[in-house]
Amino acid sequence: MNHYETVFILNPVLSETQVKETVKKFEDFLNSKGAEFVAKEDWGLKKLAYPIQNKKSGFYHLFEFTVAGEAIEPFELEFRRDERIMRYLTVKLDKHAIEWAEKRRKKLKEKA
Repeated sequence: MNHYETVFILNPVLSETQVKETVKKFEDFLNSKGAEFVAKEDWGLKKLAYPIQNKKSGFYHLFEFTVAGEAIEPFELEFRRDERIMRYLTVKLDKHAIEWAEKRRKKLKEKA
């Protein structure tokens, strides 16, 4: 099982219900592949650094999870097929990145 982190940006014209449905779709997909979630974060509506599909903002979400490597290709294929997704990035985390992610989550909990 490898440790991954995926950040994806949803179209800003979606309703709150549509955003939740889309996020749930990808959670369910990973669960069906045997993934274990470490963290899920909703970063909300943020301004983009540059326009994507003539949009200047998007709903950001982060998934941190462990899953077998063969599940990533079909997972990313689902992102490409879904028109509600503007961009996505999946990164395999090494031991240093995992430590950094844990520290970041700890700081977020302290602020809350």
